[in-house]
Amino acid sequence: MAAKFTPAGFMLRLIMALALVFATYNPSGYSWTRWFLEAENKIEPFLLLSGIVLLIGWSIFLNATFRSLNAVGLLLGAAFLGAIVWVFISYDILSLENPSALSWVVLTMLAILLGIGISWSHIRRRLTGQLDVDDIEDN
Repeated sequence: MAAKFTPAGFMLRLIMALALVFATYNPSGYSWTRWFLEAENKIEPFLLLSGIVLLIGWSIFLNATFRSLNAVGLLLGAAFLGAIVWVFISYDILSLENPSALSWVVLTMLAILLGIGISWSHIRRRLTGQLDVDDIEDN
């Protein structure tokens, strides 16, 4: 039986999504992408190992997100989060003239979408009582 889904469980998934997104790229310059681009030796063992760990993380999060939200859910989630960014811009909370701040917000929205995606089966079950089953074993 799966573990009980809690707000703390969701926050842990969201924090992991934020860590994955910001470890891969962020405007501060402290990211795997910057490290790779500035590395003299592109096949340095620790650089490749960390890149593989990030790829594993992305494959887990993307696979779970695609399976739980499907294309329509992803489109709706991206549209919703994009509309939030648009509201921030239209009310001068966020400026298009500050690309770094905009990058941080867009990356955060991506992480939120991944966090919701990896948690969606649990959320949907709590809201509707419906269970998602991907694999059925023949006994």
